[in-house]
Amino acid sequence: MYPFQVKSDRLNRSGYIPSFLFNTIRMERLQKLEEKIKEGQVLTAEEALWLLEEAPFDALCETAHRITEAYASRKFDMCSIINAKSGRCPENCKWCAQSAHHHTQIETYDAIPIHEAISIARLNEQQGIKRLSLVTSGRRIKASEIDYFCDIYRKMGEETHLHLCASMGLLKREELEKLKAAGVKRYHCNLETASSYFSELCTTHTIEQKKETIRTAQKLGMEICSGGIIGMGENMKQRIELAFELKELGVCSVPMNILNPIPGTPLEHMPPISDEEILVTIAIFRFILPRTFIRFAGGRARLSRETQKQALSAGVNGLLMGDMLTTLGSGVNEDKSLAREAGYDPL
Repeated sequence: MYPFQVKSDRLNRSGYIPSFLFNTIRMERLQKLEEKIKEGQVLTAEEALWLLEEAPFDALCETAHRITEAYASRKFDMCSIINAKSGRCPENCKWCAQSAHHHTQIETYDAIPIHEAISIARLNEQQGIKRLSLVTSGRRIKASEIDYFCDIYRKMGEETHLHLCASMGLLKREELEKLKAAGVKRYHCNLETASSYFSELCTTHTIEQKKETIRTAQKLGMEICSGGIIGMGENMKQRIELAFELKELGVCSVPMNILNPIPGTPLEHMPPISDEEILVTIAIFRFILPRTFIRFAGGRARLSRETQKQALSAGVNGLLMGDMLTTLGSGVNEDKSLAREAGYDPL
């Protein structure tokens, strides 16, 4: 049984079909879409929009829960990040505290010392975290920095059993080749939002440049982690558009961030989206990406424990743990407990 019930405010739009019959029709179509996924078929954009506009909230989440149990991994995927180079980024992304275009109060520094990165890596492994990524600010790391970060990765590979990931911007093939040779298995490059909305949030690079980086990494045999941030002024249809773009790219991990409006950024006064809107987004992503790891990441700390547990039931099967890039996250032990309560094995 799905562990929660929330009443939806979505109404019978027909205006004349009796309520009980209208609900029966909706439930029958929802069941057919679930069967379609079980048969290995892909939802169409039209069907995903129907889920958004017509599927009863409780039934939508219950069905997403069954899809997650049937197709997504029950081994909960836990990862963490190291902010390996902070601030002074030349890009003008409206959500980001690290952009030099915005007046924020974050700490700025160049490349993290090797001994500090190794110490953090050991601590993460001791806490049972499986994956670790170095994340750097900027459009891309400089050519003079790539060898230094590769040295960190090689040292991590020697001293831990962590699965190593990297998030270092719009890299070229030769730079990605060096990272792979140093032990990096997975490359992270968020699309952030749908193609139709990206230029509203950033004008110093394009979403196509992000996709080019992703495809280059894939050609080298690297796994891809790519997702976005919800609550930046995009509409639900654009979130669905993002989900289909990620599906087309064949990413294996989708970080779902909730905007944390940071003072000094252009989005600092963006009103928060509702818990129900977050849960509907997660559920529809699970319909579109039945086998993908959907990873709750930044911004979830503002949600209650109960809402986070609901999200894990509605489709989330991975967490970014510990602190985020420029904001506080949550405790690792607390997150493990949350995963267990939702029926996952976090070890």
